[in-house]
Amino acid sequence: MIVSKSPAELDAMAEAGDLLVRVHEMISDMVRVGITGKELDRAAEEMIRAGGASPSFKGYQGFPATLCISPNDMVVHGIPDKRKFEEGDLVSIDCGVTLNGWVADAAITHAVGEVSDEASHLSEKTLESLLAAVEQCVPGNRVGDIGHAVQTVVEEAGLSVVRSLVGHGVGRSMHEDPQVPNYGKPGRGARLTNGMVIAVEPMVTTGGHDVVVGDDDWAITTVDGSLAAHQEFTIAVTDDGPRILTPWYPLVKTR
Repeated sequence: MIVSKSPAELDAMAEAGDLLVRVHEMISDMVRVGITGKELDRAAEEMIRAGGASPSFKGYQGFPATLCISPNDMVVHGIPDKRKFEEGDLVSIDCGVTLNGWVADAAITHAVGEVSDEASHLSEKTLESLLAAVEQCVPGNRVGDIGHAVQTVVEEAGLSVVRSLVGHGVGRSMHEDPQVPNYGKPGRGARLTNGMVIAVEPMVTTGGHDVVVGDDDWAITTVDGSLAAHQEFTIAVTDDGPRILTPWYPLVKTR
Protein backbone atom coordinates (compact mmCIF):
# COMPACT_ATOMS: atom_id res chain seq x y z
CA MET A 1 0.00 0.00 0.00
CA ILE A 2 1.28 3.45 -0.94
CA VAL A 3 1.13 5.88 1.98
CA SER A 4 0.92 9.59 1.14
CA LYS A 5 2.34 12.14 3.58
CA SER A 6 0.83 15.40 4.75
CA PRO A 7 2.71 18.71 4.36
CA ALA A 8 3.69 18.54 8.05
CA GLU A 9 4.96 15.00 7.61
CA LEU A 10 6.98 16.03 4.57
CA ASP A 11 8.55 18.79 6.67
CA ALA A 12 9.46 16.19 9.31
CA MET A 13 11.04 14.00 6.62
CA ALA A 14 12.93 17.03 5.34
CA GLU A 15 14.44 17.47 8.82
CA ALA A 16 15.75 13.91 8.63
CA GLY A 17 16.98 14.67 5.15
CA ASP A 18 18.80 17.78 6.32
CA LEU A 19 20.70 15.77 8.93
CA LEU A 20 21.50 13.13 6.33
CA VAL A 21 22.88 15.73 3.93
CA ARG A 22 25.13 17.05 6.68
CA VAL A 23 26.37 13.50 7.31
CA HIS A 24 27.10 13.09 3.61
CA GLU A 25 28.86 16.45 3.60
CA MET A 26 31.14 15.26 6.39
CA ILE A 27 31.80 11.98 4.60
CA SER A 28 32.56 13.82 1.37
CA ASP A 29 35.20 15.88 3.18
CA MET A 30 36.72 12.72 4.69
CA VAL A 31 36.95 10.62 1.53
CA ARG A 32 40.60 10.41 0.51
CA VAL A 33 43.38 7.97 -0.22
CA GLY A 34 44.23 5.96 2.91
CA ILE A 35 40.99 6.28 4.85
CA THR A 36 38.97 3.16 5.63
CA GLY A 37 35.29 2.41 5.46
CA LYS A 38 35.33 1.61 9.16
CA GLU A 39 36.54 5.13 9.94
CA LEU A 40 33.79 6.69 7.83
CA ASP A 41 31.18 4.43 9.38
CA ARG A 42 32.19 5.36 12.91
CA ALA A 43 32.10 9.09 12.14
CA ALA A 44 28.71 8.84 10.44
CA GLU A 45 27.11 6.98 13.33
CA GLU A 46 28.48 9.44 15.87
CA MET A 47 27.08 12.40 13.93
CA ILE A 48 23.68 10.79 13.42
CA ARG A 49 23.28 9.95 17.09
CA ALA A 50 24.53 13.39 18.14
CA GLY A 51 21.73 14.81 15.98
CA GLY A 52 19.12 12.92 17.99
CA ALA A 53 18.55 10.35 15.26
CA SER A 54 19.42 6.73 14.62
CA PRO A 55 21.16 5.06 11.64
CA SER A 56 18.40 3.42 9.61
CA PHE A 57 20.61 0.71 8.15
CA LYS A 58 22.24 -0.54 11.35
CA GLY A 59 20.46 -3.68 12.46
CA TYR A 60 18.09 -3.63 9.48
CA GLN A 61 17.62 -7.32 8.65
CA GLY A 62 20.90 -7.87 10.49
CA PHE A 63 23.03 -5.35 8.59
CA PRO A 64 25.97 -4.52 10.92
CA ALA A 65 26.83 -0.94 9.99
CA THR A 66 25.59 2.63 9.56
CA LEU A 67 26.88 3.02 5.99
CA CYS A 68 26.86 0.82 2.94
CA ILE A 69 30.26 1.34 1.31
CA SER A 70 30.62 -0.20 -2.14
CA PRO A 71 33.87 0.29 -4.09
CA ASN A 72 34.50 -0.21 -7.80
CA ASP A 73 32.64 -3.31 -9.07
CA MET A 74 30.46 -3.46 -5.95
CA VAL A 75 27.04 -2.00 -6.65
CA VAL A 76 25.44 -1.75 -3.19
CA HIS A 77 25.30 -3.13 0.36
CA GLY A 78 29.03 -3.28 1.04
CA ILE A 79 29.90 -3.67 4.72
CA PRO A 80 32.49 -1.08 5.84
CA ASP A 81 35.86 -2.70 6.56
CA LYS A 82 39.49 -1.83 7.25
CA ARG A 83 40.54 -1.71 3.59
CA LYS A 84 42.20 1.61 2.82
CA PHE A 85 40.82 3.61 -0.09
CA GLU A 86 43.24 3.79 -3.00
CA GLU A 87 43.89 6.35 -5.70
CA GLY A 88 41.43 5.83 -8.53
CA ASP A 89 38.76 4.03 -6.50
CA LEU A 90 35.13 4.79 -7.27
CA VAL A 91 33.22 4.38 -4.02
CA SER A 92 29.45 4.49 -3.53
CA ILE A 93 28.33 5.44 -0.01
CA ASP A 94 24.70 4.93 1.01
CA CYS A 95 23.22 6.09 4.31
CA GLY A 96 19.85 6.28 6.00
CA VAL A 97 18.74 8.42 8.94
CA THR A 98 15.67 7.95 11.13
CA LEU A 99 14.64 11.10 12.99
CA ASN A 100 11.44 11.29 15.06
CA GLY A 101 10.24 8.14 13.33
CA TRP A 102 10.79 9.38 9.77
CA VAL A 103 13.38 7.98 7.37
CA ALA A 104 15.60 9.74 4.83
CA ASP A 105 17.79 7.74 2.43
CA ALA A 106 20.51 8.93 0.05
CA ALA A 107 23.62 7.67 -1.71
CA ILE A 108 26.57 9.38 -3.40
CA THR A 109 29.34 7.90 -5.55
CA HIS A 110 32.74 9.42 -4.76
CA ALA A 111 35.96 9.58 -6.74
CA VAL A 112 39.05 8.88 -4.64
CA GLY A 113 41.81 11.10 -5.99
CA GLU A 114 42.17 11.00 -9.77
CA VAL A 115 39.95 8.37 -11.35
CA SER A 116 39.84 7.03 -14.89
CA ASP A 117 37.84 8.68 -17.65
CA GLU A 118 35.60 5.60 -17.60
CA ALA A 119 34.89 6.00 -13.88
CA SER A 120 34.25 9.73 -14.21
CA HIS A 121 31.89 9.18 -17.13
CA LEU A 122 30.00 6.52 -15.19
CA SER A 123 29.55 8.69 -12.10
CA GLU A 124 28.53 11.76 -14.09
CA LYS A 125 25.96 9.91 -16.19
CA THR A 126 24.51 8.13 -13.16
CA LEU A 127 23.98 11.54 -11.55
CA GLU A 128 22.55 12.91 -14.80
CA SER A 129 20.08 10.03 -14.91
CA LEU A 130 19.00 10.77 -11.33
CA LEU A 131 18.42 14.43 -12.13
CA ALA A 132 16.39 13.41 -15.20
CA ALA A 133 14.31 11.13 -12.98
CA VAL A 134 13.58 13.98 -10.55
CA GLU A 135 11.84 15.90 -13.33
CA GLN A 136 9.36 13.01 -13.72
CA CYS A 137 8.37 13.02 -10.03
CA VAL A 138 5.17 15.01 -10.45
CA PRO A 139 1.52 14.13 -9.79
CA GLY A 140 -0.13 12.34 -12.70
CA ASN A 141 3.04 10.69 -13.97
CA ARG A 142 3.73 7.02 -13.38
CA VAL A 143 6.62 5.03 -11.97
CA GLY A 144 7.46 3.91 -15.51
CA ASP A 145 8.17 7.53 -16.46
CA ILE A 146 10.87 7.67 -13.78
CA GLY A 147 12.49 4.42 -14.89
CA HIS A 148 12.34 5.41 -18.54
CA ALA A 149 14.09 8.71 -17.80
CA VAL A 150 16.93 6.90 -16.01
CA GLN A 151 17.23 4.20 -18.66
CA THR A 152 17.33 6.70 -21.52
CA VAL A 153 20.23 8.71 -20.08
CA VAL A 154 22.16 5.60 -19.07
CA GLU A 155 21.83 3.65 -22.29
CA GLU A 156 22.48 6.65 -24.52
CA ALA A 157 25.78 6.96 -22.61
CA GLY A 158 26.72 3.36 -23.46
CA LEU A 159 26.13 2.14 -19.90
CA SER A 160 23.78 -0.39 -18.29
CA VAL A 161 21.06 -0.14 -15.65
CA VAL A 162 21.07 -2.81 -12.95
CA ARG A 163 17.60 -4.30 -13.34
CA SER A 164 17.33 -6.58 -10.32
CA LEU A 165 17.68 -3.71 -7.80
CA VAL A 166 15.12 -0.93 -7.46
CA GLY A 167 14.22 2.25 -5.65
CA HIS A 168 11.28 2.31 -3.24
CA GLY A 169 8.83 4.28 -1.21
CA VAL A 170 10.07 5.86 2.04
CA GLY A 171 8.32 7.06 5.18
CA ARG A 172 7.96 5.58 8.62
CA SER A 173 9.66 2.52 7.15
CA MET A 174 12.79 2.47 5.03
CA HIS A 175 11.16 0.36 2.33
CA GLU A 176 7.57 1.11 1.41
CA ASP A 177 5.50 0.78 -1.76
CA PRO A 178 5.92 1.39 -4.60
CA GLN A 179 9.00 -0.22 -6.05
CA VAL A 180 10.77 2.16 -8.45
CA PRO A 181 12.79 0.36 -11.16
CA ASN A 182 15.46 2.25 -13.08
CA TYR A 183 14.06 1.16 -16.42
CA GLY A 184 10.61 0.98 -17.90
CA LYS A 185 8.05 2.31 -20.33
CA PRO A 186 6.39 5.71 -20.02
CA GLY A 187 2.83 5.65 -18.74
CA ARG A 188 3.20 2.31 -16.97
CA GLY A 189 3.19 1.40 -13.29
CA ALA A 190 1.81 3.09 -10.19
CA ARG A 191 0.50 6.63 -10.61
CA LEU A 192 2.36 9.37 -8.74
CA THR A 193 0.19 11.46 -6.43
CA ASN A 194 0.64 14.44 -4.15
CA GLY A 195 2.36 13.42 -0.91
CA MET A 196 4.11 10.30 -2.17
CA VAL A 197 7.75 9.95 -1.10
CA ILE A 198 10.16 7.74 -3.02
CA ALA A 199 13.83 6.92 -3.00
CA VAL A 200 15.04 7.12 -6.60
CA GLU A 201 18.41 5.44 -6.92
CA PRO A 202 19.98 4.66 -10.28
CA MET A 203 22.50 1.81 -10.05
CA VAL A 204 24.57 1.77 -13.21
CA THR A 205 27.51 -0.20 -14.62
CA THR A 206 30.03 0.18 -17.39
CA GLY A 207 29.37 -3.41 -18.46
CA GLY A 208 26.36 -5.69 -18.20
CA HIS A 209 23.45 -5.45 -15.79
CA ASP A 210 23.85 -8.84 -14.10
CA VAL A 211 24.87 -8.84 -10.43
CA VAL A 212 25.69 -11.43 -7.77
CA VAL A 213 25.46 -11.50 -3.97
CA GLY A 214 28.75 -12.08 -2.15
CA ASP A 215 29.69 -14.66 0.46
CA ASP A 216 28.73 -12.28 3.28
CA ASP A 217 25.13 -12.33 1.96
CA TRP A 218 25.18 -8.53 1.65
CA ALA A 219 27.62 -7.11 -0.90
CA ILE A 220 26.26 -7.11 -4.45
CA THR A 221 28.80 -6.91 -7.27
CA THR A 222 28.73 -6.94 -11.04
CA VAL A 223 29.08 -10.40 -12.55
CA ASP A 224 31.49 -9.20 -15.23
CA GLY A 225 33.66 -7.14 -12.85
CA SER A 226 32.68 -3.84 -14.46
CA LEU A 227 32.60 -0.58 -12.51
CA ALA A 228 29.37 0.45 -10.78
CA ALA A 229 27.94 3.72 -9.49
CA HIS A 230 24.95 4.54 -7.27
CA GLN A 231 23.33 7.95 -6.78
CA GLU A 232 20.15 8.43 -4.72
CA PHE A 233 17.73 11.09 -3.52
CA THR A 234 14.65 10.85 -1.32
CA ILE A 235 12.02 12.80 -3.27
CA ALA A 236 8.53 14.00 -2.36
CA VAL A 237 5.94 14.25 -5.12
CA THR A 238 3.97 17.45 -4.56
CA ASP A 239 1.49 19.62 -6.42
CA ASP A 240 4.23 22.29 -6.48
CA GLY A 241 6.68 19.95 -8.19
CA PRO A 242 9.37 17.53 -7.00
CA ARG A 243 10.76 18.26 -3.54
CA ILE A 244 14.17 16.71 -2.97
CA LEU A 245 14.31 15.91 0.75
CA THR A 246 18.00 14.96 0.64
CA PRO A 247 19.52 17.67 -1.62
CA TRP A 248 23.17 16.62 -1.56
CA TYR A 249 23.79 17.44 -5.23
CA PRO A 250 26.51 20.12 -4.75
CA LEU A 251 28.60 17.59 -2.80
CA VAL A 252 29.22 15.18 -5.66
CA LYS A 253 32.76 14.85 -6.96
CA THR A 254 33.44 12.78 -10.05
CA ARG A 255 37.15 13.65 -10.20
